[in-house]
Amino acid sequence: MFRWSCAHRLSRSLCQTRFLSTDPLLDQLKICISEDQVFQLVGKNKARLSVTHVGHAINLLWKFQKEKPRMLRTIDQVRGHPEFIALRILAENKIEFMEDNALVEILYNILRFSVEPHDSLVQQLVMEGWRRLERFNLKEISKFAVCLGEQHMHMSPLMGHIASIVDGILDDVQDARILSSLMVNIHGVITPMLRDRLVDKADSLMDTLDVSHFNHPRRIVQFLRNMKHTYRPLLEKCNNAFLQNIGQMDPENLSIIIGLYQSLQYNNSEFRLMARNRLIEMVDQCNNVASYTKLFAALGPMAGQETREKLEEGILTMVDGMNPNQLLAVLGTMEEMECRNTLLIARIASLLQKYLGIYRPVELARITQAIVNLRCQTPELFSMLQKILERNLKSSFIPGDVAMLARVISSLPAARVDEEVFSKVDAILPQCSLSDLSSLALAIVKWVRTEQPSRYSTSGGLGNLLHKLNTCGHERITKIDKIDLFLEELKYITGDWLEEVLLKDAISTCERLIDQITWKNLPEFALFITRTNYLCAPVLNKIASVATEDITKIHYNATYAILLPFVVLNYEPPNGEAFFDACIQHVLPHLNSLDPHLVVLLAYSLALAEYFPEELIKAVFNIDFLGRLDAQLETFSSTLNLRIRLRLMELNRAVCLECPEFQIPWFHDRYCKQLQHRANAGISSVQRQIHQLLGEILGGINYAKVSVMTPYYHTIDFECILDKNKKPILYLDQNVLSADLSKVQWGNGGQLQETKSLPPGAQRVAIEFLDSKAFSKNSSNIKGEYMMKKRHLEILGYHVLQISSLEWNSMELSTKDAWMDYLRKRIFTDDL
Repeated sequence: MFRWSCAHRLSRSLCQTRFLSTDPLLDQLKICISEDQVFQLVGKNKARLSVTHVGHAINLLWKFQKEKPRMLRTIDQVRGHPEFIALRILAENKIEFMEDNALVEILYNILRFSVEPHDSLVQQLVMEGWRRLERFNLKEISKFAVCLGEQHMHMSPLMGHIASIVDGILDDVQDARILSSLMVNIHGVITPMLRDRLVDKADSLMDTLDVSHFNHPRRIVQFLRNMKHTYRPLLEKCNNAFLQNIGQMDPENLSIIIGLYQSLQYNNSEFRLMARNRLIEMVDQCNNVASYTKLFAALGPMAGQETREKLEEGILTMVDGMNPNQLLAVLGTMEEMECRNTLLIARIASLLQKYLGIYRPVELARITQAIVNLRCQTPELFSMLQKILERNLKSSFIPGDVAMLARVISSLPAARVDEEVFSKVDAILPQCSLSDLSSLALAIVKWVRTEQPSRYSTSGGLGNLLHKLNTCGHERITKIDKIDLFLEELKYITGDWLEEVLLKDAISTCERLIDQITWKNLPEFALFITRTNYLCAPVLNKIASVATEDITKIHYNATYAILLPFVVLNYEPPNGEAFFDACIQHVLPHLNSLDPHLVVLLAYSLALAEYFPEELIKAVFNIDFLGRLDAQLETFSSTLNLRIRLRLMELNRAVCLECPEFQIPWFHDRYCKQLQHRANAGISSVQRQIHQLLGEILGGINYAKVSVMTPYYHTIDFECILDKNKKPILYLDQNVLSADLSKVQWGNGGQLQETKSLPPGAQRVAIEFLDSKAFSKNSSNIKGEYMMKKRHLEILGYHVLQISSLEWNSMELSTKDAWMDYLRKRIFTDDL
């Protein structure tokens, strides 16, 4: 029996060998080891080439290219070779005989050689693929979608057909590679319902994904970016896959992921730190323009000063060999780094002039913004840019492009535009989104200020244009009936236009759409309300109600955004205690998962509202945590770094003053002295005037001090001391500051008292003048940070008088006598 079995297997093997060897030409193709051998074989056997031979030859040519480093690939030479052209002609003639898999594979590989989408072979393959689409399997559909995406057909009916098929078979997809490829290519033609189904499917597949394939999660993150959908549970799974593969990533992959995270406003400190370390390791290994450019783009904004200087020196030696896209990437990175290397800026500006004519409008806008922010001193570049920008604006019929170009033109130094530009802006206004209108408003206001010499300015035309723009804004915002569209259009509005023109309409729209506020849009909606600085009780009550009811459905990372409008505007909703407690309890179990800077911001925001969860406070003021925070802040921009450090100091101060039982040490003394040293110590003319008024009221200039520094470094506008009979006490030494903690101690009731006490019954009085920043837009309710300062001063033993600048500058207080009477009443009749 055994002998018969062996004989049978041998017979079958011989049959297979004989079958495989019946196509000698295919056998010869399979043993080719270079493009030249393939072309030689094709050239000698054109008449004998079957559809199988053609497909195998094309696939083999791409296989050879793929195995080479990018810098050594010869795509252009292969594409222009006569035998490759012959293969394309043969393929076009044999399309109807191709198997489904072969058709998709040939289309995919032909596109790898940068064959244009309008090439007849590509078009015929696409059309044949469309005809066969319903019978394609999942892998073929996915690869076909990739081919369409590379031809910029994301919004085509054909891609819509693919999306429809995916909608029907999504439950059967079990391959993360197939799913992620489909997601990133059909994003432009899917419904919100299909988007959510795709996200859920990706979320489930990530649990079983082989984490070594980091391109799959990268495409998923790209899909989320394209959809502007920050779904954090899925993002975190993708991020975990990236963390496990950082050692295998090159600068290009790291640069792509960092860019995607920035677009999604997603930050993960562990990834940033590991990515930075990985990139620093590769600095000396990147010795060509392509890789060094990607390294510069990824590492530059996160690097320390020494590394930045090294990167700038390296990029300066390579800049002459850069193509237009690389120059653009370097320029954008320099802007993000706030680069001040004048030699590098000048060299980039000089090279850009050669390529301005080939950049797209959005790229021209990025260039203009960057060179303005970098303070470039190249008048020729500005002049060329203005001409090209104006030419693009006049020829464009896309409202978003016109608005973008108008905004950047107005940012150019001494820019003068002609009436055709104004006419174009006038014509497209009714079609503009709120974001576009905001950009145009900024441009028009700048043109008004520069006194444009045209009929638009001389006859009030620019004023009329601005009036028409405002009218369009009012009409558009009042017609919006979907809160998600409302938030999308207002998300990127910058400047004062929203505040000065649309604010009341925006709040009215919020009230009108209040029933559409759900746990899904709550964080973004809360951030918008914070930006408006408008205290609308019904809207804030709704936010608190939804958050309290659905807090478990909301990602813990969004807790800070939800709390922000309440603590900033100093508003407690009817269910205030339940609301704050729900938020606190929701986030406490996840403190170790939050980025360190977000933990600091969260703790500070709660401190504004007088909430000091001990677990949160102890988590912040921990040596290990502060070390992680320092490491994270090194990767931030200087502006964000300073902001977080300031918030940490303010939190430290608040805990020391309001929760001494926690025994958290004050460790910001040197930091505050540095801030004090950098701050402008001069006294303004208004302060000098009020100081003189106080001197007259109190009996002399030495009875009041100006710009007083307290313990824990609060600055008080004015200070005076009254005895138990409310009589002023003279300051013997005007130069002595009150910021020495050695002179104070804790007294009964949690108040700080000076060890060198005042006379019995005497009282320090702090007089604080609050400008408009201390109040919300529509009420006299004092904002959270100013109320916190008042609490702290009272703990330090002060009686605090907060005087509104609006009240001070009112008609009732328009004379010196009125000011003095007002101050006298506040100082001497207020209960001390």
